[in-house]
Amino acid sequence: MGIRSPRKTRRLITSAVAFVSLGALAVGAAVLTTDTLSSSDAEVELASTATCYDMVSIAIGGRGDTPSNSATKFLTTPDGKALPAALAGDFESDWIDQMVGAPNDAVKQGSYAAVYIDYPANLATYETAVDTGVQNAQTVMKAIVASCPKTRFAIVGYSEGADVTRRTAMEIGNQVADDNGKYGIVDPAQVVGVVILADAGREDGDNPFPGSKTGTNPDNFDTKYQNNASGPAGAGALPGTAGSFGALDGKVASFCSQKDLTCAMPQNTSLLHLAANVGRQLDVDAIQRDNTVTPATGADMAMVIGRIAGLAFMDIASQDNWLAGDETFLQVLIKVSEPGYTPPDPTTKVSAKTDTEEGTDPTEEPLPADKAVNLAYLPSKIVKEIVGLIGSNTDTVPVLMNDPYGQTLGPGSGAHFDYWRDADASNGRPLTSAQYAAAWLTQLAKDAEAGKPIKSAEVQQKALLVAQSATPAPTTTSAAPVASGASVQPVAPAAPAPLAAVPAAPAEVAPVAPVEGAPAPGLPVESVPAVVTETPAAPSTTEAPVTTSVAPTTTATPTP
Repeated sequence: MGIRSPRKTRRLITSAVAFVSLGALAVGAAVLTTDTLSSSDAEVELASTATCYDMVSIAIGGRGDTPSNSATKFLTTPDGKALPAALAGDFESDWIDQMVGAPNDAVKQGSYAAVYIDYPANLATYETAVDTGVQNAQTVMKAIVASCPKTRFAIVGYSEGADVTRRTAMEIGNQVADDNGKYGIVDPAQVVGVVILADAGREDGDNPFPGSKTGTNPDNFDTKYQNNASGPAGAGALPGTAGSFGALDGKVASFCSQKDLTCAMPQNTSLLHLAANVGRQLDVDAIQRDNTVTPATGADMAMVIGRIAGLAFMDIASQDNWLAGDETFLQVLIKVSEPGYTPPDPTTKVSAKTDTEEGTDPTEEPLPADKAVNLAYLPSKIVKEIVGLIGSNTDTVPVLMNDPYGQTLGPGSGAHFDYWRDADASNGRPLTSAQYAAAWLTQLAKDAEAGKPIKSAEVQQKALLVAQSATPAPTTTSAAPVASGASVQPVAPAAPAPLAAVPAAPAEVAPVAPVEGAPAPGLPVESVPAVVTETPAAPSTTEAPVTTSVAPTTTATPTP
């Protein structure tokens, strides 16, 4: 990857801040289909899914941090069809390598591999980019399982790749098996770990391990991430992408830095969430490239805003008594601005309900249309609009006045890069988020190599019930039957063996923060990171490897 000069980096940062000041908080990426993934370069040697591994990590980078079929040899199926992915080593990420590369020295060669997913990780049309990433990740996983049905998976993503990772994991975890017990993507039991760094779909106050028993570590790894189970206040900037991981609950690590607005946006910031939804539908690349809103990008913005306004009025018109309800116009705008929003059927009228109203009787006729415009409701509706606007934005002004985008994306200090430097041993966190993920992935790879059974809450619960239901038969003799004596208690299951020793705290190395030449990622995604010199230290010969990765840093003096 090339090195940006400070001048170019400053232009990118200025563009990002200028765009955010216009109110678009989230970003997008361009359309790319798998039809363009084949390479015509006869000299490119392709790896094949015919090579099986005990475990494969699916790595999903952020903005600009993905392989390209024009520069990287891609993975293929056994029959030579190119897949949208490259083996780690053929492609390198300054951000994700530190995690997915950690197991390599802890297991024998050929037991573990990591592959990077190709998708359009830019800022042109966000939803299309993320959807493409999800489709490509699933395509690669299905292709691997077709050749290697026993392979286990971890999924790891950062920034824009975190959104791809969340949605991929949610779709896998919430699948329903068919009549033959088969799944459309892969069996959720084969996904043993999910790592999400800067999770834009994180719900308010979520702890780092959603669905886990303790909240301090995933269910299949006994090392604590921190002493307490609490997570940062606030929620992800894209709450519409939130949801349960289903069967993968307890096997997910969602790391969030307190000041990273990608995943820790204060609660009462509804205008910022509206701006985020608008930004997901704009060509942010063009705005950032021009460092201003041009007639072309301005027209694009006007079309997006106009379409959202039209959908809002359609939604209101579908309700017979919207003026009598408690829903505000701002709430309608946020609802309809979600990229996945589906307009209501104009032929089906829906009665609005107030907070104090009981459920509407489905047998009742819709309210007459003349009551929907009853001006008697207008004064109270205006009051609700004002109160709702103020109440749902009590944190918006403080967020804007506190230079949040510099705190989140600032080079050398932005919280969006904290995951490689957030260790705090004095407060019970001896490892950075990236080091903890590396240790967890290493243990999962070692378990896969050893063929250890996959732990899951469902399997452990069934084993417990079987053990508790087992009762021995009474003892008898050849003479008259004699009761054996005291009743026998159910046999308790043996305590599981510990997975691994707790990783030692990293060596006393001062964290290297991204410097002025480092890129400023677009919220909630980052731009291409600069080349680094530091690489993760090889694990020690003890069972639990010690990771000593540091924050990425630039190497050479940039040229103008």
